[in-house]
Amino acid sequence: MPAFTLPDFYLPHPARRNPHEQHAREHSTAWARQMGMLDYRAPSGNLVWDEADLAAHDYALMCAYTHPDCDAPTLDLITDWYVWVFFFDDHFLELFKQGQDIEGGRRHLERLEEFMGSPTRAPENPAEAGLADLWARTVPVMSDCWRQRFVTSTHNLMVESLWELDNISRHRVANPIEYIEMRRRVGGAPWSANLVEVAIGSEVPATLAATRPLRVLRDTFSDAVHLRNDLFSYEREVTREGENANAVLAFEQFLDVPTQRAADLVGELLTSRLQQYEHTALTEIPLLFAEHGTPPDEQLAVSRYAQALQDWQAGGHEWHARSSRYTKVTRRPVLVPGVAVPYSLAASGLGRRVAAHDHVLADRHVGHLPLPEVYMPFRLRVSPHLAAARRHGAEWAAAMGMFAPVAGRRMWDAKLFAGFDFAYCAAMIAADATPEQLDVSTDWLAWGTYGDDLYAVQWGRVGDFVGAKVATARLSLFMPLDGPPPPPTSPLEAGLADLWRRTAGPMRPDARRQFRTDVEAMTSAWMWELTNEMQHRIPDPVDYVEMRRATFGSDLTASLARLRLATSLPAELFDTRVMRQLTNAAQDYACFTNDLFSYQKEIQYEDEIHNMVFVLERFLGCPRLTARDLVARLMHDRMRQIEHLMAVEMPAFFELQRLDGPTREALVCYADQLKDWLSGILEWHRACARYAPGPLAARFHPSIGPSPVRDLLSRGRVHTT
Repeated sequence: MPAFTLPDFYLPHPARRNPHEQHAREHSTAWARQMGMLDYRAPSGNLVWDEADLAAHDYALMCAYTHPDCDAPTLDLITDWYVWVFFFDDHFLELFKQGQDIEGGRRHLERLEEFMGSPTRAPENPAEAGLADLWARTVPVMSDCWRQRFVTSTHNLMVESLWELDNISRHRVANPIEYIEMRRRVGGAPWSANLVEVAIGSEVPATLAATRPLRVLRDTFSDAVHLRNDLFSYEREVTREGENANAVLAFEQFLDVPTQRAADLVGELLTSRLQQYEHTALTEIPLLFAEHGTPPDEQLAVSRYAQALQDWQAGGHEWHARSSRYTKVTRRPVLVPGVAVPYSLAASGLGRRVAAHDHVLADRHVGHLPLPEVYMPFRLRVSPHLAAARRHGAEWAAAMGMFAPVAGRRMWDAKLFAGFDFAYCAAMIAADATPEQLDVSTDWLAWGTYGDDLYAVQWGRVGDFVGAKVATARLSLFMPLDGPPPPPTSPLEAGLADLWRRTAGPMRPDARRQFRTDVEAMTSAWMWELTNEMQHRIPDPVDYVEMRRATFGSDLTASLARLRLATSLPAELFDTRVMRQLTNAAQDYACFTNDLFSYQKEIQYEDEIHNMVFVLERFLGCPRLTARDLVARLMHDRMRQIEHLMAVEMPAFFELQRLDGPTREALVCYADQLKDWLSGILEWHRACARYAPGPLAARFHPSIGPSPVRDLLSRGRVHTT
């Protein structure tokens, strides 16, 4: 009996088939034989593949469906790449995963990477021979920008397999957040997105490749491909091969639900990711063109790329449904009276689309959210300069104009500011800072929180998207890479101009540029929140978690922590898996801490939707206390992951990278600063008046009056609670 019945899939676009399929099939079979893939035996004596296996998997069919418009030579090349990547996966499984040989797998992958370039030795196995041949046939016709992206995705595809191997050896199933995040690195979809550019003979413009809309296209494409694959491959990978990197298994174990329920939730998330892809392609990409003044030929290149990714989704589903490698689809139709054919709300995507957009701003008297037990293993430390920082912070906020009325009403004043006590937060998260550094940290916390409140009060309440967009664009003027900024016209601009001078002035040019990017990520995320509220769009958990790190200013905080290190470290170190996982896990713990404490403030008093408890309530259809407990469990899992990374993976990473003493000390210092940040964030939320029920009721007194936007948007709509 199968573990579950596959859910009905959202399939908005029909699959098409390349007419050169048979030629690609014959070519790729001959190529695989030439590379030695069809008679290679593992040390165990097992044959990894034979010709019957290759024929049954039918990668030519897959590529014919996923690349329906390319010519015969290009389809041959693309098919060879997929033959190689699937052989690599099965070869690695046979040689290293099943025997849990982490060190052998590491050595194998280090050798394999040499064949992305000019290798100095001959291939010793089919994986090396295939990669060397494909590299020479593909890379010369593409740009340096594309080559860099493809090297990164191929590197991740190969090297991050060790993450899967480590989890198997520890009998550990990743939590859903970690799983989705790492699946993009381990899974092949980002790599496939690069090959799409080869197939269409057109590259994404370098000026746009790193922008949020293009990143969202790649990420949602990747998530949908991987989630679909996990649904189809659960039987083979989990029940027969002993793999534990599968979204269905991650949902099943984390949520403690039956396998069928987990599979249905993965199907819901798959639909949500596809619909975000559509939303981005149809609404955000045109705005991106307008903002960048993108010329017509580059607009055409992006449009062709988006269409090709869409074709890949449709074709990838069709291949999964046909290939002998995977479980087959069993339809679960619902008969609707008056409809001649079986109809499925899930397959139409309507149910998920309505659930994501049916939120109406309304009074929701949810009351105080009882706080769960929160795991915090790190001890609290407080700077001895706290009292001075408190005095400075109040004086600075007043000097910047932050206590002035906003849109004719009070937003902050000196009494509220004292209750917020940003200096206390800064004194814990930067316990070893000098008095000057502590003042800067205090002011950044005040400025970021002021901006977050300001967007809702000044632009969100009246639905002024254009005003908020103009104000956001102006903020970059007050972070000049060289030269002076213009005169500020608001407290938000004045505060940023002052902080930029005090923070970025001593930086190296590259560090200054990165720091500006981190601040812009936060201000852009405020616009993302505003847009969602105006569209009544509740983000799915994946979108929320990723953007929450930005709205919370997590990258900004991490940058400030790195500034306090005694040694300057290359940015590449922080983009490695171990350091990126450490930073992301810490950021999620801090963000979820805020969401637990701020639930009543945001949901009841501010008509907010950007809260992890609320997002899980709506996505899972569960009570708020159940969602609260899931958030607390996510925090616990992220903290356990932090502890493991610090105790086990960081020392191994130091040895693997052959880091010198000062670099190791600086990274350990960075990890210690994260400990202070996490314990300090938790203590500040417990101690300050910003989230306590009594001060909240006094601050948001009914005499303030209703929100004009709430009244406008609620007319004629069904209120939801």
